[in-house]
Amino acid sequence: MRRPRLLDLFCGEGGAGMGYHRAGFDVTGVDNDDKRLAHYPFEHHRADALEYLLARGREYDAIHASPTCTGYTRGTAAIPNRYERYDRLIAATREALREIGRPYVIENVEGARPELISPVLLCGRMFGLSATDTDGTSLVMDRHRLFESNILLLAPEHVKHDRSLQVAGAYGGARRDKHEARHVRKGGYVPADLGVLRDLLNTPWMTERGCFLSIPPAYTTFIGAQLIEHLEAAV
Repeated sequence: MRRPRLLDLFCGEGGAGMGYHRAGFDVTGVDNDDKRLAHYPFEHHRADALEYLLARGREYDAIHASPTCTGYTRGTAAIPNRYERYDRLIAATREALREIGRPYVIENVEGARPELISPVLLCGRMFGLSATDTDGTSLVMDRHRLFESNILLLAPEHVKHDRSLQVAGAYGGARRDKHEARHVRKGGYVPADLGVLRDLLNTPWMTERGCFLSIPPAYTTFIGAQLIEHLEAAV
């Protein structure tokens, strides 16, 4: 039986792509960065994502897109000209996806909510994302991400976060001081060890930068199952 084909746009090092692969898709990635593509675990093409989508998108059964989040993330909120400085491609991506007419998913950070249409939120605690730091501390990852789709997407219950658990993140430029996080801020930190970051996301092939920029495959394994159910029902 043929596996459905999924096009993974702005694919980075393959966090989303791996999840769709685990859900049952044959995945093809597109990105314009050779360094990221060098770590992508599936077939891939170096190209402008939207140009490739418009040229070849109809060859695929479903499409995922993760437009760059820099113009939406809290990390750039204090930059006065960030709307001019950074690409904000969600609207253009949606327009192109609608032209292609396939089931699609657009993923981005919480700060992009005003530009997304009825997105669902996924959180690492919904999927038990966790790891153990090098000093033995048990860690959990939240990593809230939003997903818009032209099919109905459901999400697990987002239970109230247990504040007794030590939160860890994977972000460039974020704080790494464990003592300050645990005893002063009572907040999260970024583990210094790459192996711990990989464990948190379940992405053992990734570089540190890949971990900083990717979504955990668990998110798109969950969404991919819903996409496949939709495709099978449409046959």
